[in-house]
Amino acid sequence: MATSQCCQNPPTLDPVCGKGHMVHDLGGLKTYITGSPDSKLAILLISDIFGYEAPIFRNIADKVATSGFYVVVPDFLHGDPATPETMETQTSIDEWINKHKMEQGFEEAKPVIEALKKKGFSAIGAAGYCWGAKVVVMLAKYDYINAAVLIHPACVINDDIRDVKQPISILGAEIDRACPPEMAKEFAEILSSKPEVDSHVKIFPGTEHGWTIRYDVDDKTAVEKADEAEKDMLDWFIKYVK
Repeated sequence: MATSQCCQNPPTLDPVCGKGHMVHDLGGLKTYITGSPDSKLAILLISDIFGYEAPIFRNIADKVATSGFYVVVPDFLHGDPATPETMETQTSIDEWINKHKMEQGFEEAKPVIEALKKKGFSAIGAAGYCWGAKVVVMLAKYDYINAAVLIHPACVINDDIRDVKQPISILGAEIDRACPPEMAKEFAEILSSKPEVDSHVKIFPGTEHGWTIRYDVDDKTAVEKADEAEKDMLDWFIKYVK
């Protein structure tokens, strides 16, 4: 489930941050896009509860694009990201989640992917952070994408992992109530029984939920740990989105 950790260190949102540009309709969603449209390889990034205007999140998209990918970051939250005020109690967290169902995110991701395929993209990977990880694992149960990465996931359960059909990498935090290491180890055990699905599960020591996109940019150790996760994600995409 989503917990108060999902709400810690909220970013200061900036609608004009990033090196890319906005389009008003990709598969029905307003979307931040970065990278060369001449690429045939696309990456779909799905945000945590704070949405697609977070500067660190868009910076990740920009950096992934430098490896030759066309990166799309849709607004699955429809201009209504979480705020510290709406996340003060577990009740308010649950109310927000109920208003922004991950299942709806899954349904809205499908036309985005279809739009990319119509544009000629031959392979598509997807990465989701916290809230977005649940959306991505649902996509990975089918043939919508070629590879999946879940980063400090929330609300992902064993049954989700059992149904995965695409190569999947799970990057978890050591200190995480939404996906504690014990749960990540269960995911690894399930995946090890599915030799037809390549998988990678890694726990990052000393990290907390959200460490990859909500950290102090002046904290050298925090930056290094976030960069390590970013490299792992990129390596997975380079391996399978081709």
